[in-house]
Amino acid sequence: MRNTFGTRLTVTLFGESHGAEIGCVLDGLKPGLPVDAARISDLLARRRPNGPTATARVEPDPFRIVSGVYQGRTTGAPLCILIPNTQARSGDYRDLADTPRPGHADYTAFVKYRGFADPRGGGHLSGRLTAPLVAAAGVVLPALEAGGIRIGTHLARCGGVEDRGFSDLPADLTALSHASFPVLDPERGRAMREAILSAAEAGDSVGGVLETAVTGLPAGLGEPWFDTVEGLLAHALFSIPAVKGVEFGAGFALADLRGSEADDPIRMDGDRVVTAANHNGGVNGGITNGMPLIVRTVVKPTPTIRTPRRTVSLASRSDAEITVQGRHDPAIAPRAAIVQTAVTALVLCDLLAEAEG
Repeated sequence: MRNTFGTRLTVTLFGESHGAEIGCVLDGLKPGLPVDAARISDLLARRRPNGPTATARVEPDPFRIVSGVYQGRTTGAPLCILIPNTQARSGDYRDLADTPRPGHADYTAFVKYRGFADPRGGGHLSGRLTAPLVAAAGVVLPALEAGGIRIGTHLARCGGVEDRGFSDLPADLTALSHASFPVLDPERGRAMREAILSAAEAGDSVGGVLETAVTGLPAGLGEPWFDTVEGLLAHALFSIPAVKGVEFGAGFALADLRGSEADDPIRMDGDRVVTAANHNGGVNGGITNGMPLIVRTVVKPTPTIRTPRRTVSLASRSDAEITVQGRHDPAIAPRAAIVQTAVTALVLCDLLAEAEG
């Protein structure tokens, strides 16, 4: 049973959606890194539900750092962050222990943990545990930024509405760092919110596509074959609940291009080697080439919706039907944008530590 990711910099998640606290342990941090509690709070606020397009369960997330920091800087020892659960309503899940919700991990967790898993709100497999991931990123993101590396994620598509793509990356990443809804075009963001509300009013939900850009990465990060940049990022990104697909650069669109269209011509820009296009998303042979890293994920619609759903009774081994109550997002993707940024940051820090110490 593994709940740890990383090689030189590892992150371990623990806790359950309706348990007393959730948290993470970061191990492998360099001593002396400044830790800004306000930055962590800001990132957690960007993950927090906001308005009718999100769940009504609003956790304030008053985190505590209980080890690994002294006088505002990392000590080099394991850094542990705790976040209390204060808004759980476990009664909403009392009738679901025997009838797993379709599309959720209720059944697979029941099998894996031999019937002993905490079923309330998804237990250990809940999206609630993305909060510690975001808090962990609040420790490492400033270190990346100090090295000239910037990361930002926008909601590229949601509810049938498309955001504009990245263009001026420095300006776009700055705008996203202040956006209350993670889009580059506010008008399209309003249309997305209308589509989410329309689905919610019908007792349904919608999915989306998240696109992340990373600038300032040096060329040469990543290992050939089994520890490629794409492989490690895909591994971690698929750990975000509801992510069902990952692509880099032009991704699946490359299938419709010819080689003459899909290549990225190499040229000089002063004393820098750059490419004239970026169909490969900043990675060749699993190794960064110095261009912006571009990665997209697809996030499925929230499986818990108000309309009756078909399932089974695990006790009687018979077909059943459930109507789930509780509080759930009609679209997970908007809140997952900062989670995707966080996971990307943690993977890149691990790669940098492997390459440079």
